Amino acid sequence: MEDKKLLIGTDEEPKYVAEGQNVLATNNSVKTTYYYQKAFISFTFRSYDGTKENTGKYLACIGNTWANLFINHAFHAFYIGLISFWLARKSKDGQHWIERGKSSKLALKKWAESSSWTFENKWYLLEAEESFCNNNYDAAKTYYDKAISSAKDHKFINEEALACELAAYFHLELGQKDKSLELFLLAHEKYHEWGAFGKCTSLYEFVVSNFSSPIGTGLTDTDNMRQEVAVPNLEVGLLSSLEDALQRHTDMHLTRWVRLKSCCARSMV
Repeated sequence: MEDKKLLIGTDEEPKYVAEGQNVLATNNSVKTTYYYQKAFISFTFRSYDGTKENTGKYLACIGNTWANLFINHAFHAFYIGLISFWLARKSKDGQHWIERGKSSKLALKKWAESSSWTFENKWYLLEAEESFCNNNYDAAKTYYDKAISSAKDHKFINEEALACELAAYFHLELGQKDKSLELFLLAHEKYHEWGAFGKCTSLYEFVVSNFSSPIGTGLTDTDNMRQEVAVPNLEVGLLSSLEDALQRHTDMHLTRWVRLKSCCARSMV
C-alpha cells in the first residue's frame, strides 16, 4: 500500500497491520511478492541502491516460493529483465545482470509468439535495453520505437509511458537532448493518464534538473550565454510546456483523489 501511494502521489501515512507483518516474516511466497513490489517501485523512481537491494532479496526468495499465477510470473520476468539490464549498465558485475536480463527477454519472446497483444511490447523493450547495454544503438533505437508503438496499439498506457521514459534516458545518454526531452514529455503525459501522479512529479523534477542548460552546440560558455539572450531556447519552451501540463492537470488530480477517497469511504460503510 505504501508503494502504491508513492505512485499516485499522496502524502497520507501508511497504516500497518501487525498480522500482515507476521505473515511477511513467516511466508516465503508473500515475502517474494513484497520484495518484488519494493524492487518495482525503486526501479520506477530510479533508485539504484533500493532497486539492487530489493532485487537481490527477491531473487534469494524466488527459488523457495510456491508457483505464482502465470500473469504474475510474466510481469515479474518483464520487470526483473528491465532491472537487470539497468543494473548491468551501472554496476561492476554487469555481465551477471546481462545474463539474467537475457533469460527474461527469451521468456518474453516465447510468450509473445503465443500472445503478441500482451507480450510483444514487453519483449521489444527488453530487446531495446539489451541493445543499449551492448552499445548497439541503431538496434536499440529501433526496438524502443517498436516498444512504444506496440504498447500504444495494445492499450498498455503504463508500459507506453515506461517505454517512452527508458527511450528518453537512452537518447539523453547519447547526448540527443531534444529527442530525449520530447520523449520525457510524452512519458509524463502517459503516466498522468495512467494515474501515477507521484511518478509525474518525480519525472518533472528530473527533467527540470537535467535540462536547465542550453542544448549542446559546441559553443563556449560565453557563446551559450549570448545565444540564450539572443534567441529563444528550445528547452525553455519545452519545459514551459511541461510546467503547463502539470499545472493543467492539478485540478483533475485532486478531483480524482477526492472521488477515490469518497468511494473507499462508502465501501467501508
